[in-house]
Amino acid sequence: MAFRVARTVATAAAAARAGLIAPLLLAFVGASAQEPVVPPALSLTCDVPPADIAAPAPLPHLEAAIAARRQIKVLAIGSSSTAGIGASSAAHNYPAQFEAILEKTFRGLDVVVQNRGVSGEVATATADRLRTIVGLDKPDLVLWQVGTNDALARLPVDDFKATVSGTVRWLKEHQIDTVLVGLQYTFAVSKDEYYAAIRRALHEIAAGENVPLVRRYEAMEYIERGKKGQLLSADELHLNDLGYRCMAEHVVRAVVVSAFLKPKRLGPGR
Repeated sequence: MAFRVARTVATAAAAARAGLIAPLLLAFVGASAQEPVVPPALSLTCDVPPADIAAPAPLPHLEAAIAARRQIKVLAIGSSSTAGIGASSAAHNYPAQFEAILEKTFRGLDVVVQNRGVSGEVATATADRLRTIVGLDKPDLVLWQVGTNDALARLPVDDFKATVSGTVRWLKEHQIDTVLVGLQYTFAVSKDEYYAAIRRALHEIAAGENVPLVRRYEAMEYIERGKKGQLLSADELHLNDLGYRCMAEHVVRAVVVSAFLKPKRLGPGR
């Protein structure tokens, strides 16, 4: 067994040096003595440059759950894109597809995703609900899809930043990781300066709090402008099944990469 593990590590390390496997994923090999965990391949339509998928950041509590080989509890919260408005069935919403893909990625681990999406909700309403739901669901990870409705409702940017930042800090205090899932793209909002301001605010929050941000707008824009596929339903507002599939694939990619991302060590006095 020791020889097999050593050979697996050596093979994975060689692949990492060749650029085939991200070196940060090798940590899983030593912890579980399994094959390295590699982010699942993106489907043809959903394949976009990594920089347009997410800005990764460490997820220490999820990493601990994986290392302990225990059930991974995920809370998906947000508005209509989480609830699944526009999907042909509940099985096609993004949290359901996220759960299925992640279980295949973390072989042998049980992943349970609670979908707590409420259509039309803005950040303050979600933040209020979240504090109660966390006590009931006790998640390791929160996927917070946020910002689109705040931008459309023209809510104050500073209030939005205070709400999201404060809630992320509260989750950290309760030993829960957060992934922020950003605003969606439509051609109608592509020239909207206020929409862009809320997008920038979410980027600033993620960077300031050192939490992963799924760059949903950028990924959707890449797909739509490249005419790779139509992601919106007939109302030109909510996602269709393909849109939810791409959203799930991108969130999984962000989570898997971030779960094995080690924080940078600063030198003395830094």
